Amino acid sequence: MLALEDSLGDPVDIERNVYRSVLEMLPSERNPSPMVRIERLNPRAETFPLYAKLEWQNPFGSVKDRAASSLIAALEAEGAISPERGIVEPTSGNTGLSLAAIAAAKGVPMKAVVPNKVPIEKKVLLKMLGAELEVVDDNLCPSPGMGEGSINLAKTFAKAQASSWVMPNQYENEANSDAHVRTTGPELWRQTEGKITHLFLSLGTCGTLAGSARYLKERNPAIRVVAIAPTPGHDVAGLRSREELGVSRLYDESLVDELIELDHDLAYRVALELMRTEGLLAGPSSGLIFEGARRVLARDETERGLGVAIFCDNAFKYVSSFIRHVPELAEGTQPG
Repeated sequence: MLALEDSLGDPVDIERNVYRSVLEMLPSERNPSPMVRIERLNPRAETFPLYAKLEWQNPFGSVKDRAASSLIAALEAEGAISPERGIVEPTSGNTGLSLAAIAAAKGVPMKAVVPNKVPIEKKVLLKMLGAELEVVDDNLCPSPGMGEGSINLAKTFAKAQASSWVMPNQYENEANSDAHVRTTGPELWRQTEGKITHLFLSLGTCGTLAGSARYLKERNPAIRVVAIAPTPGHDVAGLRSREELGVSRLYDESLVDELIELDHDLAYRVALELMRTEGLLAGPSSGLIFEGARRVLARDETERGLGVAIFCDNAFKYVSSFIRHVPELAEGTQPG
């Protein structure tokens, strides 16, 4: 039993869902994010069950809670952050939100450098968490997943104002992938009782891929890791097309058994399908990942296995993007 201590001094534990701090809600093998079986949209549910790992159940709303907590822990161990020296990080939103929330809980300043194309919901949430926002012109960030202009600007702040800001650098820092070696990988193995045969995920910083795949393949090299990427010119925040993967030094091609490229518009259409058929409030990246998984399962109806798809976050931060891709969603939402 993991014993904690609440404000009254009474012993509490994870099983009771009582925590001393929001930071103790961060996921771990003992406190995993939930997995939900896809039923109605999986025609092979009996022979090839597919589960969605709902990362939006993490305290700050996405899979990036894992990397952010690890990045900040590494900075704390170095004595690199304090109330006087904060964090500056380029972000398409989710890592920035997780960093900002954890920083706020620790009394550390946060500056988020974001591409202009990032959904307004994420920009506002960053400000709500107290982060200072630097928005980069679209000309420097051709897509919200690429972020080269954001990365360079954040590095400039960290170098020119080193006494005020330090950059964790989620694109290069192995503390990102290490978080998934310690948490996501063990959770997947334990939750599936070692029966997982396929892992489906997207590519952003590639920390989730590098850490989860490394852990799982060490336990069973036969596990297939399938990465799903959007087509070039996409607007799915946080994801990278095949051409954009060079931005992240964490990408390890040897861990990927298959890379599937799908039209980015499917991200929104399939996410709506998940909402309306499975009741899962999936974000666009989850829609794209599920579509890739569905196509793999459809190839060979004789193959048996157990798949898990990493659903990175939910739809709440993308309402404006959904309306742009599916304009009919806005019909009847205005009075008169």
